[in-house]
Amino acid sequence: MKKLLAIFLGVLLQGGLAGFTPTAHGAAQATSSSADKTAPSYDMKAQAALDLEGLQKKIVGLAEAIPADKYTWRPEPGTRSISELFLHIAAANYNIPTMMSGVTPAAGFEGKGFEKSTTDKAKIIEQLNKSFAYAIAAVNNMSNADFAKPEKKLGPDANDGDVVYLMVVHTHEHLGQSIAYARMNSITPPWTAEAEKKNPKAAAAAE
Repeated sequence: MKKLLAIFLGVLLQGGLAGFTPTAHGAAQATSSSADKTAPSYDMKAQAALDLEGLQKKIVGLAEAIPADKYTWRPEPGTRSISELFLHIAAANYNIPTMMSGVTPAAGFEGKGFEKSTTDKAKIIEQLNKSFAYAIAAVNNMSNADFAKPEKKLGPDANDGDVVYLMVVHTHEHLGQSIAYARMNSITPPWTAEAEKKNPKAAAAAE
């Protein structure tokens, strides 16, 4: 099952998430929950949506700060360019929610070749915003009980909470990559630039 799941995720996101195994996470979750009866300390639904909103602000801010002529830049051959990185993030936002049963795919989204579909800065920013809106809506449309809804097609212990967790973690991973790409092109992340204006000593902590 784990092997089939890895293949499924690799095809779904063109290799970007092949290491994710909800089966292992779900099994650990099941073990710990049987021993720990403490109520959750916060609302996972609200926190996930809030986190995605913050990620959207930072990633779109970086996309806006990077000049259009840098969108074809890549750190070395064989790696994603800036445009491909941002479109990879958008593709994941469109794809990952559909791993949950009952979620309708985003209208007009075609995954095949999406990462290389354009290098146009304005179009890429538009896709980022649309994809985040879609992902956030998918979370907001869930009930709290849906986070425990089983997704047997992903593994015997997988549930929708695993899928949301994957989406948030994946986006955080590529936010870090986006920051590195920007810094390598001498572009300061907008939130760091703002922090430097207010308090230069605190700027380093902003990232």
